[in-house]
Formats: sequence, C-alpha cells, structure tokens
Amino acid sequence: MAENFRSRLITEGVQRSPNRAMLRAVGFKDEDFQKPIVGIANAYSTITPCNLGLNLLAQRAERAIAAAGAMPQVFGTITVSDGISMGTEGMKYSLVSREVIADSIETACNAQAMDGVVAIGGCDKNMPGAMIALARMNIPAIFVYGGTIKAGHYNGRDLTIVSAFEAVGQYSAHKIDDRELLEIERRACPGAGSCGGMYTANTMSSAIEAMGMSLPYSSTMAAEDEEKARSAAESGEAVVRAIRQRLLPRTIMTRQAFENAIAVVMAVGGSTNAVLHLLAMAHAAEVPLTIDDFEVIRQRVPVLCDLKPSGRYVATDLHRAGGIPQVMKMLLKHGLLHGDAITITGKTVADNLAEVPDKPSAQQDVIHQWEEPVYPQGHLAILKGNLAPEGCVAKITGIAHHQITGPARVFEREEDCLAAILAGKIRKGDVVVIRYEGPKGGPGMREMLSPTSAIIGAGLGDSVGLITDGRFSGGTYGLVVGHVAPEAQVGGLIALVHEGDSITIDADRKLLQLNVSDEELARRREAWRPPPPRYTRGVLAKYAAQVSSSSLGAVTD
Repeated sequence: MAENFRSRLITEGVQRSPNRAMLRAVGFKDEDFQKPIVGIANAYSTITPCNLGLNLLAQRAERAIAAAGAMPQVFGTITVSDGISMGTEGMKYSLVSREVIADSIETACNAQAMDGVVAIGGCDKNMPGAMIALARMNIPAIFVYGGTIKAGHYNGRDLTIVSAFEAVGQYSAHKIDDRELLEIERRACPGAGSCGGMYTANTMSSAIEAMGMSLPYSSTMAAEDEEKARSAAESGEAVVRAIRQRLLPRTIMTRQAFENAIAVVMAVGGSTNAVLHLLAMAHAAEVPLTIDDFEVIRQRVPVLCDLKPSGRYVATDLHRAGGIPQVMKMLLKHGLLHGDAITITGKTVADNLAEVPDKPSAQQDVIHQWEEPVYPQGHLAILKGNLAPEGCVAKITGIAHHQITGPARVFEREEDCLAAILAGKIRKGDVVVIRYEGPKGGPGMREMLSPTSAIIGAGLGDSVGLITDGRFSGGTYGLVVGHVAPEAQVGGLIALVHEGDSITIDADRKLLQLNVSDEELARRREAWRPPPPRYTRGVLAKYAAQVSSSSLGAVTD
C-alpha cells in the first residue's frame, strides 16, 4: 500500500529530513510518515451563510481521517456569496471564483504531494470549482456538501432567498407594502446553509451525488443537522478507503456518470448553471460532453420533483421524501440511469440503490409518482437559431407558454434593465435583451436574478421573454434564455439586435431567432465594432483574456 503514496515523495530519504522537520511542527510523529496524507480543502467563511457551518464538517472529517489511519492536513480555499453580490459589479467575480477555487485546490494538493483530498464547499461555485480540481489531479477524492439552509416562514408559506428578490418586484408593482417587504427580508434566511430551493448549490450537490463523487443522501441534508456532520466523518473514512483501493476520480467521473448527473438535474428541475458547470467538469476529466447532449437527455427524462423556484417545496422536503437516491431509483427502474457506474463508495450505482423503494411514498407529493410527473420532459431546453448558433439554455418550468415573438427591449448591462422593470417600462409581449454580460464581455457572466425576479414579482413571468449572454441564478424561472453563444463581446448576433426588432423564443421548436433580413444584418455587421474591455488589469482582465465560450463551459484551460 505505502509504495503508491505520493506523500512518500516528501517524507522519505535522508534528503527529505528538512521536509519531515516541518511536518513535525504541524503534528507529525515518527509513525505518521508512513501514512497517506489527506488534504481537507475547507471553504469555510463568514462571508455567506452557505459556508458558515463548514468548519465543523472539516473538523469531523479530520478526526475520521486520523482514526482511519491517515494524516489529515487542512487548508483553505475561497468563496464568494452569489446572493449577496447579485445585481452588483461584484457578481462578475462569481464564475471567476469557480476557476480560483479549482486552481487553489490543485495548487495546494499537488505542491504538497497529497495522497487524497476531501473538498468541502457550500456556495454555488464551490461545487464545480472543487470538482474541476479533483478531475484534473485525479487523486482519490470525495466532495462534501455543506448542506442546505432550512426554509424561512412568513404568513404560512416557506421562504427562500428568492422570496426576498421577488418581494422587491412585488413592492415596486405595489403588491406589497414596506412592512411586508421587511418581514420577508427578516425571515428568508434563518441560519447556516446554501439557498434552500433547487437552485444552483442544491442542483450541483445533487448532480455530484448522482455522479458518485459524494455519499448517498448527502446532497440534500440540512447544514445544521447532526446527520450532515456524521456524513462528513463518513466521507473522510471513504476517501481513506479510496486511497487504499486506488479508486480515482476519473474512474468514477466517466461519460456514464455525467449522463446520470444530467438525468438527475432534469428530474429535480435543477438550475441552468448545471449545463455550464457539467461541461466544465467534463472538460477537466477529459470526458467528451457537448451542450447538445443535454437536449438528448432532456427529451427522455421527466421532471419528477415539485421544487422551488417554480414549484412548492425546498430541498429539506426532498430529503424527507427520500432524497436523490429515491429519484435515482425511479430513473434506474425506467432505464434512464447507468446502474453499473462505479461510485466513491466502491459500489455501483445499482448496488447503492438496492434497498431504495422503486416508488416514492404515496404520503408525500414532493417527488411525484412516475405516472404523474410534474412535466413529461426535462425543463432545460437547448435552443439554437441565428441568435445562438452555438446554443443557449432555456428554462421552461413554471410558465404556461413556451413561445413568444415580440419586440426587443435592448439593454447593455443588467442594472439598466432592472431599472426599466422597476419603473414599469417593460410591457406584456416584450422580449428583454441583456447583452455584453457574457464570459468575456461582462466579464464573468453575471446571473440575472434581480431582473428576472422583478419580472416575476411584477406579474409578467408568463408574458415577457428575456434573453442574455449572461447566466441565470438557479432561483430564476420564467420564459428566460441564457448562455446565448457566441456572446456579444465577440460579435455574436445578439450584439446586432436593435430596439424594437422582432425576436422569437420557441422552446418547443428549440429556436431562438432574430427576425431581421440577412441584408440588414450584413449592414449592421459592417458597422459593428467591439467595445473596449471593461477591465484591463487584475483577475477579471486575466479571466476575459482566457475564458472560452459558454457553450464549452466557460473554461480557462
């Protein structure tokens, strides 16, 4: 066993005595130099409630790793709060943080020649950032999700952070008063944990569990519950077993595993960001995956879970109803999962699900019975057309109509669009266009939760379309289309849209079309010039220079 340890590179031989001397200072004893070294990438932070409870999980994992015969070493990695930075210039750093997290974990683990790693994260970009690093390094690894926040409550209804964003739109539309707005704000986030609906954090934790890189049931546990801490300890034990068995991430993160993850994302009604992040994770794992694969899987997988933002329930409700294993068992029974895919438990998907009932309990309606799905097909449609020849992602849950043709209302940045919505300048039938918010143009591909929530709050969710080369929060729903590629900054057709142009969004035909003649578009193309970059130095400038199209996952390597 010991012969395979990467840590021997820094702990053996006379020439390594200085290395051992430094390790003694952090707690190593003579007998510990023969043990595998397991890193714990801890994204603990008081920046956001999503990461507030991670230190406890890191401590539980640390003790379990030591008890299992390995040497834990804890190091930090960053987070930013998407919810707090939403609607501000700071949101441009959100997607960038995915790359910073990946790079920091890779750097620490490879610099110290660690034998394995437990990555612990909470907020949205923690999950894909960690998974990109684990796939790149390909050392035994497991992901531990920090857990979901419990629902807030007001006037007999569950609240999440999106309730606060939508309340702003309701207030501007004179549907609620100052007092109700303040009460919703006070109650929306009652404690530690990631945003409570099937938003991006819970979507990605669910996808990672489906992929087999975290323990069964762990993706929907509440951050503040004891079972989450126990799961962190069990994860530490699992990674030590993986080291001894030489079970590597790329053995788990196969094409089959990615297809399983996509199927679960569709079944739970997950975030549009899953498309972007799974593409990036597959790129890191060198697994062939394209944006078109999501559409293929969407057409055969129903939405089974009635979850926020467009549904009624939150992630803790899903957990009580059987969690991701229950959803997976239903998909497996109907031939929509690869049951022979290996997981971090050392068992196959089918083995892990052997004791899970074929059907969910009839005493709950969070997970619908197979014969009565929430929607007969998946909710994340990949559209193409002259506005998006590389593709874009439409989220089509919670709306009565999947098509709209209307006049373009064009905005060069998110803030201008939000101001127009709150001022009542957006009307039924409009198609809002927010551009120069893509990976390069933003830079950083901000999430448009503020304008989309304002549209919902104003009662326009069924009658207004919105397209952008930026992203959407997992809390967004309505007739919205994001990740439009090519983006405006590189001359995508979205850059040539004029105020009042006719635009068609048709999710049923998988079409995003600018209804302007080729001759007119050629004249506009001739006159168009790319705007100067918004940032010329620092991390945003470096990101803009390196980042790929959103249709490829907005990767930087």
